[in-house]
Amino acid sequence: HQPMFFFLSNLSLVDICFISTTVPKILVNIQTQKKYISYTGCLTQIYFVLTFAGLENGILVTMAYDRFVAICYPLRYSVIVTPKLCRLLVSLSFLISVLDALLHIFMVLRLSFCTDLGIPHFFCELAHVLKLACSDTFLNNIFVYLVTSLLGVVPFSGIIFSYTRIVSSILKIPSAAGKYKAFSICGSHLIVVSLFYGTGFGVYLTSAATHSSRKSAVVSVMYTVVTPMMNPIVYRMKT
Repeated sequence: HQPMFFFLSNLSLVDICFISTTVPKILVNIQTQKKYISYTGCLTQIYFVLTFAGLENGILVTMAYDRFVAICYPLRYSVIVTPKLCRLLVSLSFLISVLDALLHIFMVLRLSFCTDLGIPHFFCELAHVLKLACSDTFLNNIFVYLVTSLLGVVPFSGIIFSYTRIVSSILKIPSAAGKYKAFSICGSHLIVVSLFYGTGFGVYLTSAATHSSRKSAVVSVMYTVVTPMMNPIVYRMKT
């Protein structure tokens, strides 16, 4: 239980930080009726959104690994999943997220923008900011798709592999009570993973398939506001 609650505490902290990058600014805009953000403020918001989104992605992957070891190798769990390994995995996720966000910011800084631009969104999302650039964004778009493949598709594939092995192990348990207990360990995490990756990939698919800023904003609300708010509710269920 100790590794699980260590990951949950870090996930809760990341969710709070994730929401704090967008919601306070939205509330200020609603209160003052002034929908304005500076260029520096926009870049800062992009940086923190990417950092905390990447960190949540990394923590969800490490939690999938934790459950994989707990169910597939229960007798070796305490030997494999040590406190040192837990801290290392979370630290590595943080480092990768920070580097990824910095690289995106450096790529945006090379672009030129006209003055008094309007972003058809409720926060500075990278995809919408790139569409406003006056210079060529080909390299930026290639970099976005490359990073999405490496830090999105690859970890998600790892989670799918982990749950494939988990389901295979659960089906071998003879008793119904044992199967229920094993499924209850993974249920909450599986729901959160579905929400996070479903809405995250939805943002990129919506941006690529449609030019409707309203549809894109609705999907973005799901992964930046609704999903972090839902995580504590989901994890109140037995894990």
